[in-house]
Amino acid sequence: MLPLLVQLLAFKLLSSAGAAQSISDACSSLTATLSLENTTIITAERITAGQNISTPGSCHWQSVAAVTADACRVYAVVNTTAESAVHFEVWLPDTWFGRFLALGNGGLGGCIDYINLGYGSALHFATVASDNGHDGTSISGSLQSPELLNDYGFRAIHVEAVLGKQIVDTYYGRTHDKSYFMGCSTGGRQAMQSAMLYPDDFDGMIAGAPATDFNHLLGWETMLGRFIGAPIRIASDSFSQVLGQWIGMVGLGRFADVLSPHASNSFIPESLWPGISQEILNQCDALDGVVDGIITEPDDCVFRPDALLCDATDVGYRNNCLTALQVDALTRVYEPLFGTAGQLLYPRYDPGAEADGNFAPLLGGAIFDIPHEWFRFAIYNDTNFSFENFSVADIEFADTINPGGISTWNGDLSAFQNRGGKIISYHGRRDHLIPSGNSKRLYDLIASTLSQRTLDEFYRLFLIPGMDHCAGGPGAWAIGQHGLGSNTVNDSAHNVLFSLVEWVEQGREPDVIVGTTIPGMMERMHCRYPQRSVHNGSVFVCQE
Repeated sequence: MLPLLVQLLAFKLLSSAGAAQSISDACSSLTATLSLENTTIITAERITAGQNISTPGSCHWQSVAAVTADACRVYAVVNTTAESAVHFEVWLPDTWFGRFLALGNGGLGGCIDYINLGYGSALHFATVASDNGHDGTSISGSLQSPELLNDYGFRAIHVEAVLGKQIVDTYYGRTHDKSYFMGCSTGGRQAMQSAMLYPDDFDGMIAGAPATDFNHLLGWETMLGRFIGAPIRIASDSFSQVLGQWIGMVGLGRFADVLSPHASNSFIPESLWPGISQEILNQCDALDGVVDGIITEPDDCVFRPDALLCDATDVGYRNNCLTALQVDALTRVYEPLFGTAGQLLYPRYDPGAEADGNFAPLLGGAIFDIPHEWFRFAIYNDTNFSFENFSVADIEFADTINPGGISTWNGDLSAFQNRGGKIISYHGRRDHLIPSGNSKRLYDLIASTLSQRTLDEFYRLFLIPGMDHCAGGPGAWAIGQHGLGSNTVNDSAHNVLFSLVEWVEQGREPDVIVGTTIPGMMERMHCRYPQRSVHNGSVFVCQE
């Protein structure tokens, strides 16, 4: 529950403003009254709950956004340098509880997060989101404007925080009480980067599945594709089906990267992946004491792909078995990636993460879109760069470039901790894009850097069995982390954002997070690392 005193204060502020002029006029006047450095207020308009509004930019899947609360909508642009700019929106709800919420991005986007603008404003946060310094999901514009990569790497969220707070404080006529950030994947990385570089920007942050050690992550994603033959395809009787799927997923612009006159005997066609997933469950599902299609601790799973090896009587993949070359490729997928000097580059793909078609982005036979763009446009500045000979040497080269300081691999959060900042991180154990082991690795890096056995005072990591990338999956994944649909139970025990608010404002540490399955509404307790989730014969509990 939100404190009654704060609710009363919010209503009083809005009624006082309304006595001088209508709320609508107060909103529209922001275009003239706001004076922010290097910033233009493009529009300031009233929006009402239940309304569908058009959105700017080229992110086609969100050309219309649903409004969930009566609010003032401000759309603005700030010139971060002479050749770069960040567009952002601030939604200022009529009923405001004094809290500021900034939102992150996903992938290489470029897309304002309208789902969570609606979510935040419905929960009475003044909420801001940006396009991260470019429009759309491509960073090809960095070839003409290298400053775009600085916006993407570190600057856009800082600008979003600084200017967003100024707009909020001006509109409501007083300073906000507390500031928060929420993001997943790229947004999770942005949270960690903010804590490292701008520790005063936020009092509390939600960092879901953070894409930290970014260059290594994208290099690892590329190597997974290479292990099974990407960007080359086998010309088998499944070729037409597989090709058709990928043309639909990535568009004709990537056609040349899907086709090749050469064959790869390591390629694993779509038809074999259900059998691979089932074999992983056969070997590892029962390790947690319950056979339920969920591997609670993928790090306990020592998957043996050779169990799928064809014998002399099998006729290729028609018998759901693998050739020796395919077994070797699969073995490499489920092993950590090491560099030329034997150093760890990235943790392994989580066993079970490939299920239900999730294998396709990284293991479907083409180089995944995000590293495909990153290495061409940000690392090599070469639109014709070929992945045919990509290796760990290319990943190590990316370290030397590190555009926009994108790596985000620094354990020194001392300034953020010392000012009283709080972070709740979460990561699905069935994440098919970023292995959950990297969040363990990040936690351990921070603990080692700060010489602290536990980070419980300011940083808590919750590992979510059965959750896919940021959301979804067969597990109890809904924890209030993304949109109103994830807020299945409206209390802090079930909602990471509410839990963060209680931690920051009342000092009530989150001991566990309770997730809910969708569909089904079954609940499961999720444990903070390094605790383990253990089945006691009836339910899962947390043990040190």
